[in-house]
Formats: sequence, structure tokens, C-alpha cells
Amino acid sequence: MAEDWERVGQTRALVGEGPVWNVDEQALYWVDIKDPAIHRLTWADRQHRHWTMPERIGCFAFRERGGLVAAFKSGFKTVDLETGRIDPLVDPEPHMPGNRFNDGKVDPAGRLWAGTMDDAEIETTGTLYRLNPDGSCVAMKSEIALSNGLGWSPDGTTMYYTCSLSRKIMAFDYRVEDGTIANERIFARIDAEAGFSDGLAVDADGYIWAAHWGGWRLTRYAPDGTIDKVVPTPVPQPSSCCFGGPDMDILFITSASIDLTAAELAKAPWSGGVLAMQPGVRGLPDTKFAG
Repeated sequence: MAEDWERVGQTRALVGEGPVWNVDEQALYWVDIKDPAIHRLTWADRQHRHWTMPERIGCFAFRERGGLVAAFKSGFKTVDLETGRIDPLVDPEPHMPGNRFNDGKVDPAGRLWAGTMDDAEIETTGTLYRLNPDGSCVAMKSEIALSNGLGWSPDGTTMYYTCSLSRKIMAFDYRVEDGTIANERIFARIDAEAGFSDGLAVDADGYIWAAHWGGWRLTRYAPDGTIDKVVPTPVPQPSSCCFGGPDMDILFITSASIDLTAAELAKAPWSGGVLAMQPGVRGLPDTKFAG
């Protein structure tokens, strides 16, 4: 229930997104896309730190060799938070200034998947890309309006992918060996009153947790796409979720405050914050980027 949530930290993001639990540091990281920054909350002492980014940032992942790889408005780049150094890897869309990267996640073999979108949220100019550990970038799906949440089944054979404006979560057969997808099908449809499906996470039992932007809720889907439960949230715009904590049994959500009126913020004062609860199931650690 909504009253089970705890607000962790006192940040208010415009568009909080992309939460990642760092097992080594026992810390939660996330981004603010439109007030561009990477945030960190160390769990034991609840200390918050943030690093301002030079442009809009959609997502990031930790690298096996240290540091981060991130998807910015101008493409994939490596980031060293301690030195502040940011180095370009590849920009697949230099000819599309109206696009930007949005959500992304690393597959079980260490490849980063991230998609672009029309920043005005009108045209279907987005593309889903796969960034390989060697730095090569492959377009995997095109003509997307708003590319969003990604996740994989625990055995790696199914990939889940959110097309927000179409109100659909898609599923694909996945080959971990070469990172290819096949047999695209609709996994779940989202009713209009439930908002728009946004970021997602897969728990250790193979169930899919999806945040509903504008819907005041998360939904837990069974692997066959049926709704297992709906979990209300005290914020109208939950944007993404991940599992973390010492026992991987805490569910974190990011949220947004953008476009909310003063009256709406008074009704939902935690908007833009990071929230946590214990849902009674565990998650799996995020894979690091292998490059």
C-alpha cells in the first residue's frame, strides 16, 4: 500500500530515472534527466551526493573496469565521477538534434541497451540501440516514440521492453550468446487510467515490476503477462524501479516533479524523490557493462 513507502533522502528531481544498486558500495545511484545529474545515496549512513552533468542524461551503468558508461543526449560516453572526466564513445544520432537518449540497462552478457526518443514526445524518431563491450553500436529496433524500461528474465532467454506512448510492454526471445532478439510480441497492455508504463525491474522469481507514470502505481506482472498485484505509490509520476539493499529485498523507485502544479505537489509532496519499501520478494544484482 502507499503508506508502506519510505522517502529516502530529500532530493526533488525534475525527472528522476534509472536507479541502479551498486552492490560493492551498498549504495543507490540514479539520474535526474532534465536537471542533469547523477545522484548517490549510501544506504548505511543515508549520505547523499550528486554530480552535475553537462547535458541531459538518460541512463548509466557501472563498468567492470571501473567508472560508468552513460547515454547522454549526444550519445554514449564514459564517466569518471571522481575526476569529472567524460569521454565520448559513439553518437549514433548526430543528425537528429531533436532526439535524446532515455532509459537503458545492461543485459546478462554485459552489453548496454538504451533507446532514444523525440524529446518533444511527438514523432516516432526513436531507436533502441545495443552498445557492445568493444564500443560498437547496433540499432536493434526503430520507429519508436518513447523508448523506455528494459529487463531480462532470470535465465536470460526473454527480454522485456517498454514503449511508453503506445502503452505496451513488449517481450522478445533473447539470445545471450550474440545479443539478438526475435519473436516480438505484446507482453502487457496498460489501460489509460493506469498512466504510461515507464521503467521496470525483474525480480528473482522472474516477475516484472513496472512503474506507471501518471498512474500512482507499480504493477507486478507474472511471467505470462497477467497482473499479479498493483502497488499504489504516494507519487503520481513513479518513473522506474530497482531492487537493492544488503539482502536485495528493498524495492526503490525514482519519481518526477516536472509539470506538477503547486496544488498537485501539495497533494504529493514526495514527488521527485526516491522511495523505498520491502515488497516481500528479492531482486537480482545488476550486471556491469563488460567494456
